[in-house]
Amino acid sequence: MDKFQKVKDLIASAEADVTKFYDGGNAAAGTRVRKAMQELKNLAQEIRSEVTEKKNNAK
Repeated sequence: MDKFQKVKDLIASAEADVTKFYDGGNAAAGTRVRKAMQELKNLAQEIRSEVTEKKNNAK
């Protein structure tokens, strides 16, 4: 559950940069968005692995 909360926090923190990039054309904000999305991808993969492990161990 802790990692899921991190995902939510990461999305919330990236929201301002997403707005700056798409609405304002701020290239530096785009770089920060890409970094945040990479972190999000890694967290999502970790969560997937944990869920799979927990599911398989429950059998």
